Amino acid sequence: MTTLYDQITDFANIEKAYRQTQKADRKFKKDAILFSMTKELNLVALWQELRTKKYVVGDYITFKVFESKERIVNAPRIRDKVVQFAVQNVISQIYEKVYISDSFACRKDKGTHKAVDRVQHFMKLCQWKYGGGWIIKLDVAKFFYSIDRDVLKRIIRKKIRCHDTLLLLDKIIDSSPEGEKGLPLGNATSQEFANLYLNELDQYAKRFLSVKWYVRYMDDVIAILPTKEEAQRILERMKWFLSTFLHLQTNKKTKIFPLKQGVNAYGYKIWTTHRLVRNQSKRAMKRRIKAMHRKLLAGEMTSKEVNQSVSSWLGYARHSNSFNLCKGIFAKYDYIDVEGKGSDYFGNIRRSGKTRNATKRKHS
Repeated sequence: MTTLYDQITDFANIEKAYRQTQKADRKFKKDAILFSMTKELNLVALWQELRTKKYVVGDYITFKVFESKERIVNAPRIRDKVVQFAVQNVISQIYEKVYISDSFACRKDKGTHKAVDRVQHFMKLCQWKYGGGWIIKLDVAKFFYSIDRDVLKRIIRKKIRCHDTLLLLDKIIDSSPEGEKGLPLGNATSQEFANLYLNELDQYAKRFLSVKWYVRYMDDVIAILPTKEEAQRILERMKWFLSTFLHLQTNKKTKIFPLKQGVNAYGYKIWTTHRLVRNQSKRAMKRRIKAMHRKLLAGEMTSKEVNQSVSSWLGYARHSNSFNLCKGIFAKYDYIDVEGKGSDYFGNIRRSGKTRNATKRKHS
């Protein structure tokens, strides 16, 4: 009989996991290059360690990143990444069935854009049904660094019974250099574990509190309620559950406010009628394009490289009502293709606007 551990340690899965570690810039890291020089031997040796239960998690590489705020990242070595991807490939299929439909982080066919769509949809429903409403915005303080590993292990054991798999998962969890609590941001398994951890809050909110309009992306929760009193009561119950059962606290971003104010969530400012990119993102892009333009004039970058560099931000902006904003930011840089491959989206916005104006003129 094939066990869950057999699926994880199947050599084909190990090879697949290795290929996953080679995506994007990962393969250019020194650790990855050295491993790839004798790839076959290294993969076989790792496979044998796993099959004989002799695998030990290695040390971590520690560095800082500055993405809106400073974070310390502990990243595993390449061989440990392979093991973690192998684990992730198998256990993610088990836990996919556990998550609520409105949990959007680290899942196939989900993501921030769909989370934003869902929040806006719920806002419209509440506005239509009650003529207004109140929004709960809940954010967990230092989430990854505060996860209680013993609680996490108990949650994992609700679905997984395979002894060898549990021993391997415990090794990965306990290898964290974060101290007595927390998971390393650099681990491939940390996203799944974190998602699973807050699934407990999702289940409590949906099953026990009966919150109808509820969306979560990692540790950012949005809930929409008809009245202020109901929103206050639900928020207090959610805080109580986080503290009592998950040993987590909320931060100062957690609050309630009227639906008509709109909500900053998942990279956008969202209203029932439209959505815009956040001010922080606008400022960051303005600084970035100025710096790249200086490099272009100095011959350190080409216009093609600049376009490639800003394309991801433009892709993000195209999911909002921000055509005029984009035109304004890049007006001085005629080599920037604002519309590009996504022109149909912006084009549809402009055409729909022209159609509405033409209709008004026709009936006036």
